[in-house]
Amino acid sequence: MKTSFPKKDIRIVLLEGIHSSALEAFRAAGYDHIERHDKALPREQLFDAISDAHIVGLRSRTQLDAEAIAHTRRLLAVGCFCIGTNQVDLHHARELGVPVFNAPYSNTRSVAELVIAEAILLMRRVPERNAECHRGGWAKSAEGSFEVRGKTIGIVGYGHIGTQVGVLAESLGMHVLFHDVEAKLAMGNAAPAQDLGDLLARSDIVTLHVPQTRETAGMIGANEIARMRRGAMLINASRGNVVDIGALATALRDAHLAGAAVDVFPKEPKSREEEFVSPLRDFDNVLLTPHVGGSTQEAQLNIGTEVASKLVRYSDNGSTLSAVNFPEVNLPEHKGSRRLLHIHHNVPGVLSRINEVFSKSGVNINGQHLQTDGDLGYVVIDVSAPEEQSEDLREQLAAIPGTVRTRLLY
Repeated sequence: MKTSFPKKDIRIVLLEGIHSSALEAFRAAGYDHIERHDKALPREQLFDAISDAHIVGLRSRTQLDAEAIAHTRRLLAVGCFCIGTNQVDLHHARELGVPVFNAPYSNTRSVAELVIAEAILLMRRVPERNAECHRGGWAKSAEGSFEVRGKTIGIVGYGHIGTQVGVLAESLGMHVLFHDVEAKLAMGNAAPAQDLGDLLARSDIVTLHVPQTRETAGMIGANEIARMRRGAMLINASRGNVVDIGALATALRDAHLAGAAVDVFPKEPKSREEEFVSPLRDFDNVLLTPHVGGSTQEAQLNIGTEVASKLVRYSDNGSTLSAVNFPEVNLPEHKGSRRLLHIHHNVPGVLSRINEVFSKSGVNINGQHLQTDGDLGYVVIDVSAPEEQSEDLREQLAAIPGTVRTRLLY
């Protein structure tokens, strides 16, 4: 099957109302065949929409699992216009030679600002006061209401978002503790806790910023909550399965915790029409938000530009820098050369066979880039050859045992 595509023939499908900045980035790069959907599509409609797509862009609601990927015939790359990539079967995409890109940093500031705002609102008991006013009450009192200045915020997961939270919190006069599974350089006057238990015991507010892994699933359960100070507060803007919601509800009901703010949940509605169900709805002292930590216009604009730019670079010159499931190769432009991409199983002898193709054809290699990652290898070859000969070379490369896919860049 011919897998070389001129730019004018590449079809892009964008789902879930991806910001117009993505369209602008694609069009500025010369890609005009773009289909955009404002919402996630039902499964059958999704299968139809992506069947002929070369590039698929999605957010968190669309599930691009093995079944969905099987309905694609020309898929070259996937863009997750968000931080997470759990909605994509990364292994299956990798097996087919399809790199997946995301935007791990573009909404950092948006999430950090929300967390700081929630910390202030919780410490001032605003959620309860607000709820009572809506019911006609007037609970004008300073009881249980505190400034955040001088209080300790414990940050679990000291990555890009965690460090930003720490910087903002310190600017308000808060003491910053952090815990991470890896050694991290402290920003400002932030201090590392001895371990998670130490952080929980010393913090007035605990905020979670960890990825979704086997290790983080249920990491804050009844035992961990019991180690928190009585009257402390918990904020989760990381992943829905990190906190045991039942244990959190019990701690709130027993008044062990004075409040919480939760933006992510183990099970989230798939649309506005589906009811949000959670035991946390029973509590006035809990701020509940529908997974909007990174949902600002600024963040969506940045995400649109960042992910579209990565997809353009891969489509234009084969660069896979920051792909989450693929060998990373950062490539220069290939002016004056034809560029061939060869994705293969990482077994001995493949590179020799690749070079043999060019040697037998009498074609000089201008440049060659190889990167392997576990069981997958990725070779990019620049040659001086006319289009017809380059296509013949691609077909010879495709016939090499162990080849996953090949492509000739125009």
